[in-house]
Amino acid sequence: MPEIILHHYPQSPVSEKVRVVLGMKDLDWRSVEIPRLPPKPDLMPLTGGYRLTPVMQAGADVYCDSQCIIRELERRFPEPTLFPGGSAGMAWGVSRWTDGALFEETIALVFGDAGRDMPAAFAADRGPLYFGPGYDMAALKAALPETLAKLRAQLGWMESRLATGRAFMLGAQPGLPDALCYYLIWFIRGRYSKGPEFLAQFEHLCAWEERVQAIGHGRPADMTAAEALDIARDTRPATPERADPDDPQGLKPGEPVEIAAEQVEGAPPVAGRILSVGAQEIAVLREDPRVGEVAVHFPRVGYRVLRV
Repeated sequence: MPEIILHHYPQSPVSEKVRVVLGMKDLDWRSVEIPRLPPKPDLMPLTGGYRLTPVMQAGADVYCDSQCIIRELERRFPEPTLFPGGSAGMAWGVSRWTDGALFEETIALVFGDAGRDMPAAFAADRGPLYFGPGYDMAALKAALPETLAKLRAQLGWMESRLATGRAFMLGAQPGLPDALCYYLIWFIRGRYSKGPEFLAQFEHLCAWEERVQAIGHGRPADMTAAEALDIARDTRPATPERADPDDPQGLKPGEPVEIAAEQVEGAPPVAGRILSVGAQEIAVLREDPRVGEVAVHFPRVGYRVLRV
């Protein structure tokens, strides 16, 4: 089995979600640190234009979006499971909240709190990405009390869950809902100027946060971007061709398509030929002069697949 390679950077909240999953599974993995801002010349040969963080690589198979990454980690390393008690369907449903509305409100909190003190280059890149072109930093700042009220209510749901005496969201063992909730708490504590004070009102949540933090990130070892690209170049995609006769779009292996994130403004689509299609994931083959042929994987939820 090829090594797991995570292309990420330390401050990335979504990367923290995946790093916690790697810790829950107690895995050895290779760490490639990528730039926080474009251009990302050592990532684009793998992804074909997908620029969000993190990206996971296993040989010449490339996994975009934490949803797709985590599904693949569970497939490759089923024990210990991320779904104790058979909670997979519920946990993925929770992810649509944590990675959707809750994530957006957490980002609005961090941007509104930083205001004009946020590094200009970072604001110019992430602002339109998260809030659309022409976003208003002053409006985000003015809305801080309302944003905090919304977050307070939703973190209260987590607090209520943990107040029953559970060590983790699903019970005695950690699982995917812990990673889904933890990365946002981690982000609020570290990036909101009053994060520790705001979180202090949630006694059970803070105790749980410490337990999740203690799980760690597994055993990462540094790898250069050039080494990762060489691995992709020297291997072939391991994903088999797979058709889905029940696919509602009628997508079939060999068809040229473009895949783009739905909720990211201006994100370039990734073009390729369908290799594998299913209810939860689609993979496309694409070629790049630096790495040769790679299979790039995306989740079906949150992405548009368009024939070209």
